[in-house]
Amino acid sequence: MEIDNLPSASDEVRDVNDCSICLALNQNDHLFSKKKKLLERQGFKSENCIYLKCSLCSEEVDTVLKELVQIARIIHLNEPEMYFGEDDACTPADSYSPRNEMEALNTIISLVDICLSSCKPVQLNVLQELRKAAIRMIHKYGDVYSMDAKTLGDSCVKENCLLQWGESNGVRTSLKIAYVEGAGRGAIAKEDLNVGDTVLEIPLDIVISEELVQKTTMYPILSKIEGMSSETMLLIWSMKEKHIADSKFKVYFDTLPEAFNTGLSFGVGAMMTLDGTLLFGEIMQAKEHLREQYNELFPTLCNNHPDVFPEEYYSWEKFLWACELWYSNSMKIMFSDGSLTSCLVPIAGFLNHSLHPHILHYSKADSDTNSLKFRLSRPCRAGEECYLSYGNYSASHLVAFYGFLPEGDNVNDVIPLDIDFGDDASDIITSDWSTHMVRGTWLSKNQSIFHYGLPSPLLECLCKARCPELRTKLKGSLENEMEVLNDLLSIFDGMMENLEDVNEDRSSTEWDIKLALNYKDLQRRIVSSCLNSCHAGLKTVELALYECMEEDTRG
Repeated sequence: MEIDNLPSASDEVRDVNDCSICLALNQNDHLFSKKKKLLERQGFKSENCIYLKCSLCSEEVDTVLKELVQIARIIHLNEPEMYFGEDDACTPADSYSPRNEMEALNTIISLVDICLSSCKPVQLNVLQELRKAAIRMIHKYGDVYSMDAKTLGDSCVKENCLLQWGESNGVRTSLKIAYVEGAGRGAIAKEDLNVGDTVLEIPLDIVISEELVQKTTMYPILSKIEGMSSETMLLIWSMKEKHIADSKFKVYFDTLPEAFNTGLSFGVGAMMTLDGTLLFGEIMQAKEHLREQYNELFPTLCNNHPDVFPEEYYSWEKFLWACELWYSNSMKIMFSDGSLTSCLVPIAGFLNHSLHPHILHYSKADSDTNSLKFRLSRPCRAGEECYLSYGNYSASHLVAFYGFLPEGDNVNDVIPLDIDFGDDASDIITSDWSTHMVRGTWLSKNQSIFHYGLPSPLLECLCKARCPELRTKLKGSLENEMEVLNDLLSIFDGMMENLEDVNEDRSSTEWDIKLALNYKDLQRRIVSSCLNSCHAGLKTVELALYECMEEDTRG
């Protein structure tokens, strides 16, 4: 962002006191070319300077904000949002996802704050009005998802001990820990908190990072092993540290569960339930990788260095427990030297994931305070559970490595499609996308002909493969459209057959089987929506074809 103090050479005469807020695509963004095209379709560029006259009224400020939000939304699109947002290429989207909307608005607030820190007195009012307008948008959007946490009366003795330990080591927080209905432990706001407030600050000297391993007797041994990563070193360190009575982190390890109940711990019954799903392959592949990794390290380390790696700490079961700990609780932290490392952050692990998070960014260490600061991207009321975002993950990833399905519609719940268009179609099909996917069609805003709630990149490629001509409401084009929809019906029918299982145990009380069933039900719901959209699309096209033939008959 910049403050422009020079008159512009453009046709519009600008006052020397006008401000300009600049939003630009990151040249290193792997979606740069796609986002650039989408911006251009909406009348923008890859680099945009939006000017604010100091004399703008509140209505004009709102107009400028809407324009900034349109640009910022596109800048922050992730791959699924970009792929399924093709339908909104010609008209501004209301929003792509809750995460994207919060990213866009908080980016604007951040840029305005930078501007306010160095602006002229005459520019102050318009910038403050723009900031207030952005805050109002966040409130309007975020308040829809605000609700008081349903806390249980279970005791949090260990958790409170960890909070006290943290506070004695410099932790500052506006949160308390409680057991939340349906979610286990969660972090609850003790007071009303607003955008930008720091709800949790944790000194880096109580963050569990690679530096700790480097000070131990195991580091010289592990560092000599070819291919040994810092993450694996930390995993091995935590397996032993958990049992050290005088460990600095004993109070932290005491709050960890004996079982994390992620997909990596699924039993035979749950895996049988998952047969035919993406998650089945994901878990099998992950466990095979972990077993190979374990066998490469143990029992060799225990046999060669029994004093450093006691055998009783390094069984397969304890290795898997440590893997689940690091998969489900670690955070990628960027330190002041630019290094990005997986760490365990005591107390922060109580913050649960949500599709509507209060906290988006928390991974960059503050060099001035030598701490991690968890700031709010949207308000959190007293008594409300404070959520963060673990990442843009699908249901399969969250079940496999975290052990839960999030509530609500997850825009990242996609099913990849492996479609062979054939060699003959390779010269005809031109697309920005080499891979294709579907998700629940109830998320689509466009159910009209040639769309049907299905992703445009997929439909366009299938149509071009059959007939490279423009899609129109002419007889030949409509007949081609029906063939495309029938092709998709065949694909989705096959998917649904794979998801059917007459032997599912719906009466089971086992946690893993219930979670597997819930995941499989979600997959069925997605595929079922695609089937319904295809059937509805066929009826729409048939009607258009009938009308086309009627016109031909009338001459």
